[in-house]
Amino acid sequence: MRDDGGGGGCEAAGAIAAQRLRSHLLSEPAPSLGEAAAHMLAVQAQEFWSGRWALAVRTVGDPALRAVDAAFENGTLVRSWTQRGTLHIVRSVDLAGMLAVTADRQQRAAAGILRGLAIDEAVLATAERAARYALRGGNRLTRDEFADLLRGAGIETERSRGNHILSALAVRGVLAFGPVVPREGGPTRDQYLVAVDELPSARVPDDPLAEMFAGYIRSHGPARVEDFRWWAGLPIGMSRRAAAAAADRVVEIEAGVFAATTAEPAVPASDPGAGPESDGGDVVALPAFDEYYLSYADRTTVCAPDLAARIGPTPNGQVAPILVSGGRVIGTWRHSVAAGRHHLPAEPVLVTDASVAASAIEASLTRISRFLGG
Repeated sequence: MRDDGGGGGCEAAGAIAAQRLRSHLLSEPAPSLGEAAAHMLAVQAQEFWSGRWALAVRTVGDPALRAVDAAFENGTLVRSWTQRGTLHIVRSVDLAGMLAVTADRQQRAAAGILRGLAIDEAVLATAERAARYALRGGNRLTRDEFADLLRGAGIETERSRGNHILSALAVRGVLAFGPVVPREGGPTRDQYLVAVDELPSARVPDDPLAEMFAGYIRSHGPARVEDFRWWAGLPIGMSRRAAAAAADRVVEIEAGVFAATTAEPAVPASDPGAGPESDGGDVVALPAFDEYYLSYADRTTVCAPDLAARIGPTPNGQVAPILVSGGRVIGTWRHSVAAGRHHLPAEPVLVTDASVAASAIEASLTRISRFLGG
């Protein structure tokens, strides 16, 4: 799917980008936050407010931050380390199915760090017993309260041991981040820990690996097996088995490129009737670490390589918020959610396409202010 510099390559890339806009719910948003989360399967949310904006921007009606927070409060959504050792927002009913595929791989990846911190199976078993007891009956714990719980059980939390124990228990399906912790003077940013087995009943598919691949292609396609491998954090052989197992729900639209069987044919970007994003008049402001940009091994279909180098991932793992027009990433923006600054308007930092109207960029950024303030 790389642009080869020729007209055919540009047209093919434009068609892929147009179809991805639909897959990502950016040209055809979901009717509700729950449906957006179900469709996307998992939304990266290492930065919590960014993950919530990623869902809101994919939902009709411009839902405010408090609407997304309500979905955490009622147990519809949770945040956990679902893949690649990275926090994602998922529906609580989908969490067990995700971990059924990814937990073993994540545990192997973390094993060396845990050994180095002297966190063995006995320590984790003690922490799990303490956490299950403390969270029973719908109880909640803040991060600080969880650290106090560990220390009360005789477990040291220095050198980030507490955080690594927390993530290990999350990968085991013991606990997850649920309702938000109230915050004065700014958008909520912390969450309570809750017991996973007290959330709405989990749904583990008969073949969770096939379900995961089909869900990825549905929400991110067209894409390659290599893209799924990167997104899921799985070995390439396992990823190929996933594609084969999901063959009844995906279609190979060109060599090695898969789309959902229900996907509409992509329209070349040069077609004047290509849709609401095709003329560059509409701009979407997407958060840091957004799935539209980040969740592919090859990001050149939607972003020029020189701009991608400025967006990230940087050496310290950061990925900038992006502006998208016509399916292409055209720049970056910034906004602070610090108390006392969150009310200030978001602003563009870098725009590489001079043909995109400043008013369209401003309109996309105004949505963020409404999201945070509503």
